[in-house]
Amino acid sequence: MTISTQERDIIRDILEMAETKTTHMLDEVMENPVSKYTDPKQLEQETQILFRKFPLIIGHISDVAEPGDFLTHDTTGVPILVTRTQDGVLKAFLNVCRHRGARLEDKPCGKARTFSCPYHSWTYGLDGKLRGMPHKEGFDGVAREDISLKELPVWERFGLIFVMPSQPDHEVDIDAWLAPLAEQLNGLSMDTHHVFRKWELSKNMSWRLLLEGFQESYHFCHAHRDTACAGYLDNQSIHLNFDPHVRHALPQPNIVELKDKPEEEWEYRKYFMTQNYIFPANFVQVQTDHIYIHTIIPTGPGTCVFQCMMLIAEEPKTEKAERYFTKNYDLIRVVFEEDFVIGEGIQKGLETGANSDFLFGKFECGLQFGQKAIDAALRGEITV
Repeated sequence: MTISTQERDIIRDILEMAETKTTHMLDEVMENPVSKYTDPKQLEQETQILFRKFPLIIGHISDVAEPGDFLTHDTTGVPILVTRTQDGVLKAFLNVCRHRGARLEDKPCGKARTFSCPYHSWTYGLDGKLRGMPHKEGFDGVAREDISLKELPVWERFGLIFVMPSQPDHEVDIDAWLAPLAEQLNGLSMDTHHVFRKWELSKNMSWRLLLEGFQESYHFCHAHRDTACAGYLDNQSIHLNFDPHVRHALPQPNIVELKDKPEEEWEYRKYFMTQNYIFPANFVQVQTDHIYIHTIIPTGPGTCVFQCMMLIAEEPKTEKAERYFTKNYDLIRVVFEEDFVIGEGIQKGLETGANSDFLFGKFECGLQFGQKAIDAALRGEITV
């Protein structure tokens, strides 16, 4: 399998780090105020900007593969309805009737020919246009085109569904936004993958704390001593900052065997876990033979939701394959829970005053890159 120039450079840098016992370091330690994790006004600003005006991953294209397939999503606080029209076009709408605001669809997913309001049976097509209303004479003079469902920006990229929970006041170039990670993500062929497992967890911690658990590997051999630690070099990894996105390459111990191989024989994915941070709260976590898609969404000052999909190249055809991927799923759930327990413990101590600031070390590059991007976006300096 061919590797990119970027991946070849990552391997060279990692082999040098392994030889010299160093790691990727920034120039300074960063202080991050604890108030950013506790201030309700801060969270409100984050919600209105980061979780309204940037694309979020809410599904896999297999969720809406055929005309009439739909899914609903409410975690952001915005009721979203995504469907595919008879022409095969992906559409996203506010899941809200234009008559009196009732919710159109309550099921998490399904198949429909139209969407009908349970309150007064106003009915909409898959394209969002009003198709019918009982006693329409009572609404003479109302232009139907003015009461179509409110549309939201939605995109299919890399086999994933991205939605922006509010309508922007400008044209969004989603390809330019995702361009820094496009070469790698396109090469994964996630559009042909099978969703092996999908789950959602509510956690009693700031969304920032959960996010940060995926932005550094310093904790691996401490928080995951008996699980993930042995699978990776200890605190030796590469962060490529694409501001605001980040590619974080975490090498396995067997990477050192490439030292004695010609570069034309090098492989990348076999030796790495790659955590691709898609700003503001999405991750495409690439393992050697499967992929996890994470999205983290705040639900309150000290609560959040973690949504995850496990993708595999094809649906298991044997019991052995089923057991193998189930074992991987069970392991990652254990590893994640180790992080969650620590994160919820941190949350309990935030208001004690023990820390006025958190320290992001020189080698905690992803934390520093991520925090600076969040701050810039809240100042209006990063937009999609």
